Amino acid sequence: MNNEDNKINNTPEDQSKKHKTLFKILKNDIVSTIGIFILAGLFSFLIISFVFRSYQVDGPSMENTLQNNDKLIVWKLPKTWSEITGTPWIPKRGDIIVFRESGLAAFGQTNTKDLIKRVIGLPGDKLVLSNGKYMIYNKKHPKGFDPDLTLAYGQKEKIPYTSGNETIVLGKNQLFVSGDNRPDSLDSRDFGPINANQIIGQLIIRFYPFNKFEIF
Repeated sequence: MNNEDNKINNTPEDQSKKHKTLFKILKNDIVSTIGIFILAGLFSFLIISFVFRSYQVDGPSMENTLQNNDKLIVWKLPKTWSEITGTPWIPKRGDIIVFRESGLAAFGQTNTKDLIKRVIGLPGDKLVLSNGKYMIYNKKHPKGFDPDLTLAYGQKEKIPYTSGNETIVLGKNQLFVSGDNRPDSLDSRDFGPINANQIIGQLIIRFYPFNKFEIF
C-alpha cells in the first residue's frame, strides 16, 4: 500500500475553513443565547407590567385575612384591558385590591404608597358608617345591608368594630375601601373614596407562607 494514500489532506486552506466554520457555529450560538435572554426579559417585563405582579404585605391592616409579610400574586389583566379599551374597571364588592394612593404624608406615611384593601362601596352606593358598622344603600337594596355580615369574607373572618361616623354617596368610578383590621387600618375613612384609575390589580393568590396558600 502506498503510504501517500493514507495521508489526510490538512492544508492551510482546510484549517482556515474549519476555523471559519467553528467561528460561525459559536457566533450563531452566542446570538441565539443573547436572543433567548432578551426575549425572556421582554416576556417577564410584559407579564409584570400587564398581567401579574407579586407583592408582600406590609403592615397589619388586613389581618386576620392577610398577615404582615405574606407574599401575594395580584391579577392586573382586567386593569390593563380597561386601559386599552378606555373603560374603567370596577371590581366586585368584597374583592381585595391593590391601588396607589397619594397624599399619605398627612397621616405620617410615605406620601405615595401601594395599599391593599377590601372594596366595600361601589359607584352609586350610599354608604353610611355608624354604630360600628357599614351600611350600603342602593337601587337593589333600598333598605340597606351590612356587607361585613352579608358577603363571604365576613362569614370567614369576624370583622371588628368599625369606628367613625359618616355618610357618603359614591360618584362615578369611585370606590370605598377598607382594611379588614378596622382599628388599625388607614383607608377611605381617612383619605376618602378612591378612583378606579388608581387600581393596580386584584389579589388572586397568597403563595407564601406555603402552609397558608390560598386562592381568593
